[in-house]
Amino acid sequence: MGDDKVPRSNRFLDNLKAILESLQGIGPMRKKPEIEINKPGKGPFWQDPRYNWIAYLILAVLLLSLMQNFQQMREVEIPYSQFLQYVEAGRVDKVVVSDKKITGLLKPEEPEGRPRPFFTVPLWDANLTELLQKHGVEFVVRPETTNWIAYFFFSWFLPLLLLFLLWSWMAQRMAGGRNFLSLGRRARIYAESDVKVRFDDVAGCEEAKQELKEVVEFLKDPKKIQRLGGRPPKGVLLVGPPGTGKTLLARAVAGEAGVPFFSITGSEFVEMFVGVGAARVRDLFEQARQKAPCIIFIDEIDAIGRARGASPISHEEREQTLNQLLAEMDGFDPAAGVVVMAATNRPEILDKALLRPGRFDRQIVVDKPDLAGREAILRIHTRNKKLCPDVDLHVIALRTPGFVGAELENVCNEAAIIAVRRGHDCIAMEDFEAAIDRVVAGLERKTRALSPEEKARVAFHESGHAIVAEIVPTGQPIHKVSIIPRGIGALGYTLQLPVEEKFLATEEELKDQLAILLGGRSAEEIIYGNASSGAQNDLEKATEIARNMICYLGMSRKLGPATWGQRQQLAFLEGNVQEVRNYSEETARLIDAEVKEFIDEAHRRARTILEERRAALDALAERLREKEVLGGEEVKKIIEEHSRAGG
Repeated sequence: MGDDKVPRSNRFLDNLKAILESLQGIGPMRKKPEIEINKPGKGPFWQDPRYNWIAYLILAVLLLSLMQNFQQMREVEIPYSQFLQYVEAGRVDKVVVSDKKITGLLKPEEPEGRPRPFFTVPLWDANLTELLQKHGVEFVVRPETTNWIAYFFFSWFLPLLLLFLLWSWMAQRMAGGRNFLSLGRRARIYAESDVKVRFDDVAGCEEAKQELKEVVEFLKDPKKIQRLGGRPPKGVLLVGPPGTGKTLLARAVAGEAGVPFFSITGSEFVEMFVGVGAARVRDLFEQARQKAPCIIFIDEIDAIGRARGASPISHEEREQTLNQLLAEMDGFDPAAGVVVMAATNRPEILDKALLRPGRFDRQIVVDKPDLAGREAILRIHTRNKKLCPDVDLHVIALRTPGFVGAELENVCNEAAIIAVRRGHDCIAMEDFEAAIDRVVAGLERKTRALSPEEKARVAFHESGHAIVAEIVPTGQPIHKVSIIPRGIGALGYTLQLPVEEKFLATEEELKDQLAILLGGRSAEEIIYGNASSGAQNDLEKATEIARNMICYLGMSRKLGPATWGQRQQLAFLEGNVQEVRNYSEETARLIDAEVKEFIDEAHRRARTILEERRAALDALAERLREKEVLGGEEVKKIIEEHSRAGG
């Protein structure tokens, strides 16, 4: 219940802003979309698994040929006199007589033995035929072939050729379809006509687009900046959270400039063989010089650009690859028209030598889009979709705070799928609402049957959140209240829709949020006289807000305007937060006491609001049990009606 959560801000409020925004949308953490990668085209036919039978046929022919040659190599040479003795003794089974040798099989000495092949160099013996007939030896006379070239080709050259081809095929399969002799060639190359992306296809990052337009001008006219004595940038590093469009921006630069685009990910440089990564770096830059002007794009460069010496574990292959990359970026002429672009969401771990001027001259932040940016992104992703007249992209943008471009594209696609599932002729606003709930909170679990008592408790819990949110001065308007289970653990949620996007929070607003979070537990205590486990997530968020107010925002009157402890976390990735305690035990006890005071005050405030509006609480919970989902206007109407009635 009330499992409200959205991504954290990476700036002033750190984790605090994430908890505040959580009251504008609920559900478990959204799954981060993977960054888009360019996929190679269809490979040659021998990489198609349907043609594996050709390799098996070659292998069978090869094995038969080698077995035949091996059989021939096992023949034992015996003197001609001994051969005659074997014939007279009845040991010879059958022979083949030719001009240069006699071959045959010797009968085994024991019944369980196997015949043994032999050969001997014959003499001119006129009695040989009579001797063989006398002792019942089967023989064949075969003239010796003089075509030694054909014999050599079929007996030796062809089997070795088949063996080489089979080895080549297996090596290509192990290398993912690439030429096994060209270990360096891993980059995917897109010609000018293949890059269809333009700046008009990218939205939500206008500042980054403006910076990159200068790179486009340089690629179109390299001498423009040189006339003023400047030099064009060698490298551009795009940093930002996953899914914000870093790869798309790089392709848009290539598309606008009309130049070839080399795309490779950082992990593709590193292999188990030392030296392969460095060879691939050399090959990549060599190909780029031949096709200049062009763009080299290295996605997830942190895979090879991690700071050297940062880990006690040595990684010689990765460090050798990084050294080669540093040398190549230092070595090429910036006037040659080759621009290196890279993307990462972990800039803090990159090697300082990689970030210095002369290598990556520009670092451009591609952050999460604001309200206007999200609306522009939604327009792009709905251009090819049939929308109903009631669709309001501005409202959808308001409902998706913290969403990046990839997540917004996923919302549009989910809305289309839901519209098809419902049999609609166009995508309606209700389809977008369902898609946002699906992405944020998870799939509806209508099959999860709650008992009438549990359903009533959930209804009172969510009604408590809604009433407190409607009454406190800085509360955001209620958009929806639901008691339909979603995702893994959410049994219901109260969704608030912000009027405008905010980047700061006052002390009054934070205390109002604490009261809203404790409204659900307070409602349960008023109705049932006790609380349930459904308020667990609310208590976690309230405690974190209170601790942030005291430790990092200086909002405690007892401890004053100071920060207590240090927080370390990645700039653009959520999670991995480490807190370093740098205060005494006495201060820790004061912090704990202040946190408890903040929570207790919010709890008392929420109970007072609900006790004064007991009739509204009962009416709203009853309506929720009937309809399961209520819109914001209906919730507001119920609260106002029963508040005027003196409830």
